[in-house]
Amino acid sequence: MPQVTDLIIFDCDGVLVDSERIAIRTNIAALAEYGHTATEAEIIEQFVGKNIESIQRIVSEWVGDEHVAAWTLRCRELYYGELETSVEPVDGILEALAAISIASCVASSGTQQKMRMTLGRTGLYDRFAGRIFSAADVANGKPAPDLFLHAARQMGVAPQHCVVVEDSEPGVQAARAAGMRCFGYTGGVTPAHRLAGPGTVLFDDMRKLPALLEV
Repeated sequence: MPQVTDLIIFDCDGVLVDSERIAIRTNIAALAEYGHTATEAEIIEQFVGKNIESIQRIVSEWVGDEHVAAWTLRCRELYYGELETSVEPVDGILEALAAISIASCVASSGTQQKMRMTLGRTGLYDRFAGRIFSAADVANGKPAPDLFLHAARQMGVAPQHCVVVEDSEPGVQAARAAGMRCFGYTGGVTPAHRLAGPGTVLFDDMRKLPALLEV
């Protein structure tokens, strides 16, 4: 018997908008300007799915406390510059959303400002307007469950009737901690083995999501 799902909580970066590869490139470039060489694998492991405060703590270890603020501004400049011209919807997400009738919302480690821009650029903002939640709304970001539980409360749905669509390790951990089923999208930058775990279904094509939700 299919499990009852009353709400789908979508992550934003890497699930709705194809922004993670842009973030990785610009993070590496900005770090290099402050003397730190980082690999793509390191950025995926240390940064992807985390909020800015968590990332800044890591950057502080790499480049020193005195450079964190300047690095943040430089990274933001590079990142937003590319987003303005290059961000696209994740492959297959438009088809998936068109086939899904269950209520949905967005819960992301990104800021409201960034989501307004990326979702707006990809034509998705109006679809989720009024149902977009940020890690800035809660005390603890992913992998803590706070953000997903906050989204569920705001939407009036019990956690056990929510599912989360995520592409990052902190994200799937947060979903499990919130007591929510999770669908881990492996078509992004995070290796599949980092998303695997209890209560998590892995899939590699967004077009498969509507059928998976019915199982």
